[in-house]
Amino acid sequence: MKIARLEQFFPRPRQRLVKIITDDGTVGWGETTLEGKPKSVFGAIEELADYLIGKDPLRIEHHWQHIYRSAFFRGGPVLMSALSGIDQALWDIAGKYYGVPVYQLLGGPVRDRVRVYAHWNLHDLSEQGQAQSRERLNYLKSAGGYSAFKGGPARHWKWRAHEPPAKIDQLVDSAHMMREWVGPETEICFDFHGRMTPAFAIEVCHRLKDMRPMFVEEPVPQENIDALKLVSDHVPFPIATGERLLSRWEYRRLFEIQACAYIQPDASHAGGISELKRIANMAEVYYMHIMPHCAIGPLALAACLNVDAAVPNFLIQEAPGPQQLEGPIQIDWKLKDGHFELSTKPGLGVEVDEAEVAKMAQYSEELGGEHFYDDDGSVADW
Repeated sequence: MKIARLEQFFPRPRQRLVKIITDDGTVGWGETTLEGKPKSVFGAIEELADYLIGKDPLRIEHHWQHIYRSAFFRGGPVLMSALSGIDQALWDIAGKYYGVPVYQLLGGPVRDRVRVYAHWNLHDLSEQGQAQSRERLNYLKSAGGYSAFKGGPARHWKWRAHEPPAKIDQLVDSAHMMREWVGPETEICFDFHGRMTPAFAIEVCHRLKDMRPMFVEEPVPQENIDALKLVSDHVPFPIATGERLLSRWEYRRLFEIQACAYIQPDASHAGGISELKRIANMAEVYYMHIMPHCAIGPLALAACLNVDAAVPNFLIQEAPGPQQLEGPIQIDWKLKDGHFELSTKPGLGVEVDEAEVAKMAQYSEELGGEHFYDDDGSVADW
């Protein structure tokens, strides 16, 4: 069996797929979405296809090493996202070749189902905003039975190095209302989206401690691990980060200085299924649990779920909402009571309606738009 060709699809904004076809007709799918850079990964995949065509698709680790190490410039979000999707597709082929789910090839399941959390926000305290938020919460409870939610207004607002009490109070009031609505049996998490300074993040986190959050995600930008540790050391609940760290090498210092409690590697950015499992294995030594990041599509989610099923230090999985899992890409992992039951289908456990995906093909600009502070025109973090 040899790789015959690679094809790419762009069915909707923030969703890019790669398909690897072998000479015997076996097909593997992966997700190469890179938010804000929809054209860049396309070119990287085309370059890598020159190497992959004619090769044995079952030599997954060999191909990972070649793609990562054979060029002078390594890593970066474009190459790692391309490598991630290719790696997922090769594992999909391997699972179909051997007739087993991918998690069986990773050592077999260590759990019977995979817990997930949903996105839910309350960032508008107006009567209409509260009504819309309650409607969303009720939908998620009825559609998926979730017992954990991530959101909060921090990721929807622009934050300077410090803000007046009124703005901080609005965030805290929103968090209190979220906790009141879900009750003490449900876990809530807050995403700061890497928008605060360490001192400000510490101040705000202490205002949230009564909410007993499961974690606060990316309180500060991801580039400075020491700044993250400063926050983690001064906050009385777990801190999480990692969706923009792109390999085990980028995680190394975070582990060594114990800069956070939980990590969030992304199977479509950090090197695919192969690297996600390696990162999880490294984290286990430091008693850190993984909560893989996944805010894009079903294929990326299926890749994460296969690793989640096979690693012991897994805590919870981020997942697109039930509505985002509807359409031409169907996962065989059934959502029930806030958990995904393990798929029994060979490969990733995904069915792609290629005809529908091809018909949906589109391109739109998605750099994130212009983000400026309204009063002085300086750049605000996205």
